[in-house]
Amino acid sequence: IVPSHTSSPVGPAQPTGQVIYYKDPNGRPFYSLAPRKTDDGEPYVAVLASEDVGVDPKPGSGAQAGRKILHYRNPMGLADISPVPKKDSMGMDYIPVYEGDQDDGNTVRVSAGRLQRSGVKTELVGTQPISQIIKAPGVVAFDETKLSVVAMRFDGFIDKVMTVTSGTHVRKGDPLMSVFGQELLNASVQLIVEEVTGWKGPERDEATSSSAPRDPRARVVGARRRLQNLQVPAEVIDEIKKSRRVPDAITWLAPQDGIVTERNAVDGQAFKAGEVLFRLADHSVVWVMADIAEGDIGAVRPGQPVTVRTKAYPGREFKGHVAVVYPHLVKETRTARVRIVLPNPDVALLPDMYADVEIATGSDQAVVAVPKSSVIDSGSRQVVIVDLGDGRFEPRDVKLGRRGAEYVEVLDGIHDGDSVVVAGNFLIDAESNLNSALRALTAPPMKETSR
Repeated sequence: IVPSHTSSPVGPAQPTGQVIYYKDPNGRPFYSLAPRKTDDGEPYVAVLASEDVGVDPKPGSGAQAGRKILHYRNPMGLADISPVPKKDSMGMDYIPVYEGDQDDGNTVRVSAGRLQRSGVKTELVGTQPISQIIKAPGVVAFDETKLSVVAMRFDGFIDKVMTVTSGTHVRKGDPLMSVFGQELLNASVQLIVEEVTGWKGPERDEATSSSAPRDPRARVVGARRRLQNLQVPAEVIDEIKKSRRVPDAITWLAPQDGIVTERNAVDGQAFKAGEVLFRLADHSVVWVMADIAEGDIGAVRPGQPVTVRTKAYPGREFKGHVAVVYPHLVKETRTARVRIVLPNPDVALLPDMYADVEIATGSDQAVVAVPKSSVIDSGSRQVVIVDLGDGRFEPRDVKLGRRGAEYVEVLDGIHDGDSVVVAGNFLIDAESNLNSALRALTAPPMKETSR
């Protein structure tokens, strides 16, 4: 009996070599040469030499067999090359650079296996609207178009103030007080006299120095107009004409719906023409004055939808819109003021409340846009890595426009349908920069031309 030999399954090759760097445990494009932890306390993952996310296949692989080695480069990305194989101070092998690897100028070649290990991800470029939420602090204020005051156009006295105090909600036409005055009395008497006596005969027209009959109704209309100019309510004027009796005092009515914010009227008080006796404010619509940072003000336009939240009502959102962007900047805070109009039917929002404002900016127009993660921004230069296919990548300078929550508009450098790298792009960009440096180091010296 020949014993059967059970062969143990061969597992995947285990990573070997020294630790060359550490990478973010969640796959984000963060790396470190020394051990470290994330903000959540999770340790970075060590990457061994055999796991190195380089852009070249291993020496002797089928893809490189028979190709001429130009030189060997430093495995840590330093600008150090060698014509022969060698190791660095940490014992890591220098990486061979084959003939043809640098023929594509700024193009970087990456093997399929290392693309997979590096976590490089790509996304097709498309067109879409760019929207951005701009957040700002704000303060609730009265709607200036819904404020009114109660002030007489004649000198007089207050006979009686109704049960109206500061904070009382009144409706248009509710009685506020009763008043009387000499000018009001004279105008009332004149209306009654003209209504009773009518026209008695021709009078001399002073303007033409001739006698001509006047319209008897013109004098009545003039007397009525005098009371109207004193802001006597039309109902009171009609009652004076009908009863032909001068009232002891006239009841003054609220000119609008709203809340009494100020009461200066007292029983028996004398007042002068123009003196403010009541102030009313309609709270059914309020303003929110928001301070927008200078860098965001260019995206704010009248008519854009706004969401407002307050500490007084957690979880509740108030919807409104941008009404006015004020044409000046506050020098001390570098902010611009924006007026937001909000319906307030239940009078939940009160003046001087603090508010958190979110303005939805952008338009419905679709533009070429790429994910924010695809952009490598050095401050003076913005680069996107374009996937050319067959393991070839090209760093490409781009001109950016509006920035949204997740995507950014590209004005130049990228077109609809291109494929861009959205993860692992900084490794390819570093390799491209290294290739450029190596080409500069290995470029043959320019021959001097004889003069």
